[in-house]
Amino acid sequence: MNAVSFYRPVSIGKTLNDFDRYLDSFFDSSLSSSDSRIRGDIPAVDVRETDAGYFLEAELPGFDEKNIQVHVDGGNLTIESRKEEETKKEEKKDGNYLIRERRRMSFSRSFKLPENANTEQVSAVFKNGVLSLEIKKRAESQKRLVKIEAK
Repeated sequence: MNAVSFYRPVSIGKTLNDFDRYLDSFFDSSLSSSDSRIRGDIPAVDVRETDAGYFLEAELPGFDEKNIQVHVDGGNLTIESRKEEETKKEEKKDGNYLIRERRRMSFSRSFKLPENANTEQVSAVFKNGVLSLEIKKRAESQKRLVKIEAK
């Protein structure tokens, strides 16, 4: 046998997932189902809060930090990226694809920042496919201890 074939059984589950994906795209829902995260359309994100600020970690395996952009516009933080497919010239040099599922991917994900977030103090680090963002809280909104004097 000289050919590779890819078998995808059609099931009611796949049909329902396709329908969910259609509805999500129609309504442009930011509250996408967890299924879309599994498919890889939207990166998985964890957000934590500490006394000093907010920490956001986004899983971006296969992405290059040069193609990731983080924007802060007013009270919104947006992470976006685009992975382009190889050119036809590169394909010929390395052979012909029999199955090709990793062509391109792009995403844009926005978060509304809390009012106490300091949008001037946002830092980003990309390591091992994880984008880590630190958003400091404004100094006046941080918890502080008030000294009580005895009289």
